[in-house]
Amino acid sequence: MNGRERENMNYAIGIDLGGTNVKAGAVDKKGKILFKTSLPTEAEKGYEHVVSQIEQAIEIVIEKKGKPNGIGVGAPGVVDFKTGEVKSPPNLPGWERVNLKKILEKKFKLRAVIENDANAAAIGEYIYGAGGKTGNFIMVTLGTGVGGGIFFGGKLFRGETGGAGEIGHITINYRGRQCNCGSYGCIEAYVGNSRIVADTKKKIKIAENSVLLELLDGDLSLLTPKIIFDAAKLGDEFSREVIAQIGEMLGAALASAINLLDISTVIIGGGVSGFGKFLFEPLRASVKNRVLAPLRPRVKILRSKLGNDAGLKGAASLVYYKE
Repeated sequence: MNGRERENMNYAIGIDLGGTNVKAGAVDKKGKILFKTSLPTEAEKGYEHVVSQIEQAIEIVIEKKGKPNGIGVGAPGVVDFKTGEVKSPPNLPGWERVNLKKILEKKFKLRAVIENDANAAAIGEYIYGAGGKTGNFIMVTLGTGVGGGIFFGGKLFRGETGGAGEIGHITINYRGRQCNCGSYGCIEAYVGNSRIVADTKKKIKIAENSVLLELLDGDLSLLTPKIIFDAAKLGDEFSREVIAQIGEMLGAALASAINLLDISTVIIGGGVSGFGKFLFEPLRASVKNRVLAPLRPRVKILRSKLGNDAGLKGAASLVYYKE
């Protein structure tokens, strides 16, 4: 081992595996990102291709920063924390049971820790962000899907098999649209990125004088959540209503979680959390209208301090996190 390798072993590689992108980064013990990169997930090509994308991202980081202490991966779906097996993630087709820990350890000869992506984000928020002031909070990640993690008594709660915290699969309409998980009316089926875009395309056809249409120059194929946010900032009432409805639906799901768990602090992260006040104001109102009266004064809905880096930092912190 050369001097450069010894010096750079003071970091861990974090992998934030999403339905759209594989984000990889070198993160030190203080949570500082030393380097990061991103590759497309290309989930439709199957698990072997996605694994190769993960491996390529790891190789890029090692080439740039040297040998790490270990590898942490935040993966969607139910994850067996002990074995490192990822089980049937809704937005990664073909992943019935994939032992990602065994695959990565064999290839890189490094310790690999695999955890549900929202759980990893919750760990990152607990160590480095908004969760450090309380040992009890619900973490929600908004992006391709809707993930969740639960901290109680200063410890991550995984449930019996590692599947606890799946906020995205709380039912808000038992006769609602089908979710990628196979159930119906899940909150993820309404506020995941692809559903936001698809629903907005349908609604915009009846909108009049929308700034959003101007930004798109009439080409709906260019529509993204970011463009919806850009239009909202410019005062577009249609876009603001789209975001407000997302907040109201999400608030209904979170109120159910708060009532069930008696945990009053919720931290929101992921790309869609970037909607800012246009999301958080209707979200807070929706939650407070639905939680049990004795809980209302204690409810806090916070935005992640780590922003889009919560998953990356959380994944890296798995290498160091001890329960």
